[in-house]
Amino acid sequence: MPTVLVTGGTGLIGKQLCKKLKSSGFDVAILSQVRYNKSEFPIFYWNWQKEEIDEIALKNSDFIIHLAGANIAGQRWTPERKKLIVDSRVKSAEFLHRKIKELNLSPKAFISASAVGYYGAVTTKKEFQEIDPPTNDFLGTTCQLWEQAAANAYDPRIRTVQLRTGVVLTPHGGALDKMMQPIKLGFGSALGTGKQSMPWIHVDDLCSIYIQAIHNVKMHGPFNASSPENQTNKSLTKAIAKAIGKRIWFPNVPSFVLKFMFGEMANMFLYGSKVSSTKILDTGFEFKFKELDKALDDLITE
Repeated sequence: MPTVLVTGGTGLIGKQLCKKLKSSGFDVAILSQVRYNKSEFPIFYWNWQKEEIDEIALKNSDFIIHLAGANIAGQRWTPERKKLIVDSRVKSAEFLHRKIKELNLSPKAFISASAVGYYGAVTTKKEFQEIDPPTNDFLGTTCQLWEQAAANAYDPRIRTVQLRTGVVLTPHGGALDKMMQPIKLGFGSALGTGKQSMPWIHVDDLCSIYIQAIHNVKMHGPFNASSPENQTNKSLTKAIAKAIGKRIWFPNVPSFVLKFMFGEMANMFLYGSKVSSTKILDTGFEFKFKELDKALDDLITE
């Protein structure tokens, strides 16, 4: 069976992806910066900062999926944090490509995470497509550099794919949990104007797109990995409240409050535009969860 090597395989999305890869008939291995990390899959050590890696992991892999990267919403964006966000994506991908070249390997595909942040923290009526340029802000620049590093394979036979992911909805942890908690406590509300689009995707559909990118040799370059159904911050908040039997009582959280709390990072929550899923649909991919209500019914079990 083909072997897929996953960086970030012990993370929230990585765990789900590894299980789905296994159930789809792949052998799975994980690259982790934590030695002796517990997992049902073989784990190999690497440290992109020290340029250390267990070379056996690369030598035995037919496909590489690169998910690793510091949590972009994990901490306030200090200069040091912003550097780590960029380096953990860009330098890690560059290091992997250097090692692949050094070992004279030719994996069948190098598939990298990216984000709809490529189009920047903006709110417009435009529906962004993969051919659109990146926006000149921190998110747009980060994603542009991230994708360039992932696509810079030394061997043109190595197919590269970059998946620009929206907000990933998962059954435990992640964005959905963070949005549900204040709603459960009775003080959840939309952010800013609430009109900003929030491209979203069920984690199962995202994992399926990664598997589609392995199987479909015609897939190369960037793809928006987001449900065809557009939701705004306000409509998403209301849908979550409805799914857990709650109502939204409070007015929207003012923009200045979020900017005071989070600084520049608040732009992630206050702005957002629609993205097109036409390109991924044209590959023959079928979303299992096109509608938010169905996705929430599947994910929220309480």
